[in-house]
Amino acid sequence: MALVHFDAHTDTYGNGSKYDHGTMFYHAPKEGLIDPTHSVQIGIRTEHDTDNGFTVLDAAQVNDRGVDEMIEQIKSIVGDMPVYLTFDIDCLDPAFAPGTGTPVIGGLTSDRALKLLRGLQPLNIVGMDLVEVAPAYDQSEITALAAASIALDMLYLQAAKKEAK
Repeated sequence: MALVHFDAHTDTYGNGSKYDHGTMFYHAPKEGLIDPTHSVQIGIRTEHDTDNGFTVLDAAQVNDRGVDEMIEQIKSIVGDMPVYLTFDIDCLDPAFAPGTGTPVIGGLTSDRALKLLRGLQPLNIVGMDLVEVAPAYDQSEITALAAASIALDMLYLQAAKKEAK
């Protein structure tokens, strides 16, 4: 399975507990659950290992390049493989999603994230999630609104696939 992962962090860290929010994509390839050579991590802006096989499209690249160009690159990497789509809300810049436990400045706008997600409709998405919304830090409910909108668009991707059949 391929992974399309929106996040500020790669979650490929080998330290910490065996399974936690920062180590799952360290373990998943080792267990044969995902193929990193067909996987893309989008919006990363923290230090990370560049030798783990994942294609990392850091936030600076994603913010500077055209959306259509990024979508084509993602589709070419993933190919026809089944895809797990995961969206960590801290992929967004804290101006758009302050209510998360590990905010990092320089992230994506909500507009860019939605445009990228909508472009992934042709992929063979077989599962998805949206994680790390922390209501206690979401003083004006900006994060909740962004998360609900993104989750709805993720569901639209599945609905569009069913309509096409």
